Amino acid sequence: MSHHNYITGKTKYMNPYLAGVLLGLVLLMAFYLTGRGLGASGAMKSVVVTGIETVAPTKAENSDFYSKYIQGDNSPLNSWLVFQVLGVLVGGFLSGALAGRLGWKTEKSPNITSKRRWILAATGGALFGFGSQFGRGCTSGAALSGMATLSVAGFVTMMAIFGTAFLFAYFFRKNWI
Repeated sequence: MSHHNYITGKTKYMNPYLAGVLLGLVLLMAFYLTGRGLGASGAMKSVVVTGIETVAPTKAENSDFYSKYIQGDNSPLNSWLVFQVLGVLVGGFLSGALAGRLGWKTEKSPNITSKRRWILAATGGALFGFGSQFGRGCTSGAALSGMATLSVAGFVTMMAIFGTAFLFAYFFRKNWI
């Protein structure tokens, strides 16, 4: 829902308050239709488990962690979370295409190289994914869905995520400013 004005060169994005209300409605519909909230780290876990099962089936069967996800004939990729994340990817792609924002570019500070930006982004993503396994969920699963159910753990998770980001932003800001 953005509009690019080719005369001024500015891109107008969706009103953040409207986007927040829409996200809340999507979360409400997820609870109503599936009985569960949203989450992305579970989908990544399903992809990793399927990859391990494909490459090293004996290791997956004998592992306490992997074996609980590959019981029976059900593939971990049949999880609704996998389809949710695929929908997010397809929706993001369509949104970018319709708004004229698709392209191969790396948004970064002029003070760093594209390679450094990619390394920092990949490292941050990997650390966040690793941490989401310790925290039993990601921002959308543990924090948003947890807060929607008024779970204390959801509020603590959200404070930990944003508090940590606030603390580390000072040290990494020159990579984006």
